[in-house]
Amino acid sequence: MKAIQFHEAGGPEVLRYDEVPVPEIGPGEVLVRVYAAGVNPPDWYLREGLKVMPAEMRPALEFPLTPGTDMSGVVQAVAADVAEFAVGDEVFGMLRFPGFNGRTYAEHVAAPASDLARKPAGIDHVQAAGAPMAVLTAWQYLVDLGHDVPSPFTGQVHQPVPIAPGMTVLVNGAAGGVGHFAVQLAKWKGARVVAVASGRHEQFLRNLGADEFIDYTRTRAADVVSDVDIVIDTVGGPDSSRLLTVLKRGGTMLPVFFAQYDPEETARLAISVSNIQVRSNGPQLAEIGRLFDEGKLQVGVDSTYPLSEAGNAHTRAAQGHIQGKIVLTVVS
Repeated sequence: MKAIQFHEAGGPEVLRYDEVPVPEIGPGEVLVRVYAAGVNPPDWYLREGLKVMPAEMRPALEFPLTPGTDMSGVVQAVAADVAEFAVGDEVFGMLRFPGFNGRTYAEHVAAPASDLARKPAGIDHVQAAGAPMAVLTAWQYLVDLGHDVPSPFTGQVHQPVPIAPGMTVLVNGAAGGVGHFAVQLAKWKGARVVAVASGRHEQFLRNLGADEFIDYTRTRAADVVSDVDIVIDTVGGPDSSRLLTVLKRGGTMLPVFFAQYDPEETARLAISVSNIQVRSNGPQLAEIGRLFDEGKLQVGVDSTYPLSEAGNAHTRAAQGHIQGKIVLTVVS
């Protein structure tokens, strides 16, 4: 079969379209013919040699490596101990995460059945492949963590704040993968949603249910918004603390990407800061799949590339300002 591999860390140019053996399945696994694979930040972190991680947390890498965690496809074979899926089932999932052996940039993948759910009938394989990591991140932050594993970043177990009608949720970086799902899930829960993104994403986000839109290139959210119950910040970075002032006393800050806050400042404002490491969860994806089928969630697709052009997909990702998800097509 064909798969994307890289034999050394580097830029998008190290991704090669190689011939490799079809994987064998073990206990608890199914073989999936991949129709589409989602592109996510951990994919390029891995390709770059995990430089984004502190050196003491960085695992040793053994090349060649096949990136990818997210995929949608059709079951081709089932291990004897797997009862929940059968040959011919359409499935989607995020495989073996946290970890870097999902190997979904390929024509076939051996997938743990526990990481899979049936693909919602209301979306196609491209949309389904774009969903898992981003939607599970938003779900585990906002709705149901689904496990009791402490965050490796804080040592604390995250507790989602129940979102109720009348609450206000601000989503920073609202047009991206996690952001556009956070907008929809907060709206589904009855919140008033404030979306922060660049102006070209306004109609996209209003169509997803955003009640208020702020173009950060023209207006600072902290200048026009206050009394927010929850901020989910998908941007992070050194200026993250600028959003603390939009929160009401006792509010919650949820940073998705690396961000640092002065503990004295958050204590003074009585603000809770919490984050997660998203984890694979087939049952949660099954629950989320029902929302797709009911039309309560949709997947924004920024762009698609054939599997052989994975390097171009990573180049697009590096350009930023993504609207929804980038997806690799494997079966047209």
